Amino acid sequence: MKKIRVMCVDDQALVRQTLTTILESDPDIEVMATAQDPFAAAEKMKTQVPDVLILDIEMPRMDGLTFLKKIMAQHPIPVIICSSLAVKGNENALKALEYGAVEIITKPQVSTKKFLEESTIRICDVVKAVAQVQVKRKTISEIKVSPKLSADAVIEKTRPFSSSTTDRILLVGASTGGTEALASFLQAMPVDCPPLAIVQHMPEHFTAAFARRLDQTCRIRVKEAEDNDTLNPGQALIAPGNMHMLLKRSGTRYYVQVKSGPLVSRHRPSVDVLFRSGAQNAGKNVVAAIMTGMGDDGAKGMKELFDAGAHTIAQNEATSVVFGMPKEAIALGGVHKILPLQHIALSMLQAANS
Repeated sequence: MKKIRVMCVDDQALVRQTLTTILESDPDIEVMATAQDPFAAAEKMKTQVPDVLILDIEMPRMDGLTFLKKIMAQHPIPVIICSSLAVKGNENALKALEYGAVEIITKPQVSTKKFLEESTIRICDVVKAVAQVQVKRKTISEIKVSPKLSADAVIEKTRPFSSSTTDRILLVGASTGGTEALASFLQAMPVDCPPLAIVQHMPEHFTAAFARRLDQTCRIRVKEAEDNDTLNPGQALIAPGNMHMLLKRSGTRYYVQVKSGPLVSRHRPSVDVLFRSGAQNAGKNVVAAIMTGMGDDGAKGMKELFDAGAHTIAQNEATSVVFGMPKEAIALGGVHKILPLQHIALSMLQAANS
């Protein structure tokens, strides 16, 4: 099978070198070229077009957003935005998703071995997922990667919640393509909808900007979750990047716990962690949806919800940017309905009211 060819565009030589080391540690990926700015990248792309482009935003001569617009207008290819954690960078990275970029990653951190290992997992996985969006192609040697952990690493498996109440909670998990899917989904929610808890795979600090944008465009309130936040009707809590989010219950009050921990199903936050906590603390009171995304995060957790009596929905292949997470959940037998994106909100509301 042909390797996924990647071009990295960044004005910092150290970033280009680190990305090259990370990507070429995966036998399925090759870095065909690097460039210090969009002009150099455009010149190299005249002779060979990459399968995936990793693009910085803040660069001299031409910024990444301008170059992205040109690419999408002239020769669309899968683009991953590689951004710093600056607040301005957060907003511009979200704009890039609107302009056609598929994913966001943070610039790899080389300060500690753990950061580098986790950057390697995230970056290589994202490149492989993004390559499927158009290229349709469907490990680490120099840098050793931690084993893929299950939700057991964060939350012990116990008997599911079985009490019957009228309180309903909506749980949602998404990854690649999920930012646009969630925007469409949440804009369809009425002001009195049941409380929502959402895990969207997104880097640290970007989730706050993402939540603010959604809060401005939706009828319901949307915010980045903080530890001990109460889940209220007409509000969605989005798990902060780089932190797990668990559903908890105290009497009649649902709230979230935000905590650190290892990568689960190669992610932090993990959908599996949220879904397992939902099975344990809300059980049949949960209505859950798993949307577009790479890998299998959320599949086991959705099966646990299904077994606990929750109502479960998976986004269909036709409307998914990457049909990974929904496909795996369906394969495990944890899904009641398979629906196009535009029908998920209404179906969840109907299930919550039944």
